[in-house]
Amino acid sequence: MLLTDKQATKLPAYIAFSQVTIGILAFFYLIFIGQDILIPLVFALIISILLNPVVNFLTRKGLNRVIAILFSITLLIVVVGGILYFIGSQLTLFSDAFPQLKEKFNALTSDALNWCSQTFKINRWKLNTWITDKKGETMNNAGSMIGGALTTISGFFILVFLIPVYIFMFLFYKPLLLDFVSQIFKKDKHGAVAEVLANTKSLIQSYLVGLLIEMLIVATMNSTALLIIGVDYAILFGIIGAILNLIPYIGGVIAIALPMAMAFITQTPMKALFVLLAYCVVQLIDNNFLIPKIVASKVKVNALISIVVVLIGGALWGVAGMFLSIPLTAICKVVFDKIQPLKPIGFLIGDTMPPIGQDLLKVYRVKPVVDEKKAAEEDPKKQKKNIKK
Repeated sequence: MLLTDKQATKLPAYIAFSQVTIGILAFFYLIFIGQDILIPLVFALIISILLNPVVNFLTRKGLNRVIAILFSITLLIVVVGGILYFIGSQLTLFSDAFPQLKEKFNALTSDALNWCSQTFKINRWKLNTWITDKKGETMNNAGSMIGGALTTISGFFILVFLIPVYIFMFLFYKPLLLDFVSQIFKKDKHGAVAEVLANTKSLIQSYLVGLLIEMLIVATMNSTALLIIGVDYAILFGIIGAILNLIPYIGGVIAIALPMAMAFITQTPMKALFVLLAYCVVQLIDNNFLIPKIVASKVKVNALISIVVVLIGGALWGVAGMFLSIPLTAICKVVFDKIQPLKPIGFLIGDTMPPIGQDLLKVYRVKPVVDEKKAAEEDPKKQKKNIKK
């Protein structure tokens, strides 16, 4: 019996699964080793999409396109530089008080060691020896830590200088890139491709604008709550908390821990508890009012997928990957929703919840096909009826 072409080319399930698995692993390996090139490119692409309406507005007013692009990038640099300058000035004040904080921290550490020694009946000399050994290990590793920090700082400056150049290139060569995309696909697919590109542009623009508005509101609420409680450097911790809040779920935990530690060191444990309660209220408002109304309406990604992609982004690209994971996942969802074989994955990423308690598998259950003639032959009662007839 000869096989048809379709049957001959169909691979066994385990081979197809192996090919998909190897392809996914190769893809993640490539983006991991190419992170130094891809991270600034992705940041620049997203920011250029955000700045595109500004450039279009200026060109419609009669401004030269190159000048409009340069003006938009300069405006972005001024805004970001102003925010960084404010944070830097607050950090300078914090560094001035660092010796006092160090003394209070050492006093709290001494009290904690005394409590541990008395409660768990541990020799204080052994505790001090253990701490001294750990300090020695930390000092031995200081050289590698400083080298890593310098590498990170140098990489950051390279990133800062590269991103504006990439943004200019993306905005300037926008017609060329769009024409390139149109040439890749057939003419009958141009409508779907144009729809995907338009949805992606609208999603990124609305998502980033909503994220900035949410960050501003959260920073105001954090700073106000810390000022009322009386925590030192309330504005600095409020802004840092709002920035960390951009990292879903994980950043919020770090944002709460920093002011709590400051309140615990400089004041009383009760003040640290007040900080925890205040931040819980802020997170409650953020998660139930701000995000659904401002951010979540733009990016339909459920909480489970959000946590997974944030962890994957952090493992692949570090902190930058955590920031980029949600918008990139949202873009993938827009693409998946337009490709028929990938629609189930787009549905899995989204936050459309089926009715609880409904057996959805009933919809897909197929009734068995019964051969009535064969069933009649097997059923004696039916055989008797047929004989009577």
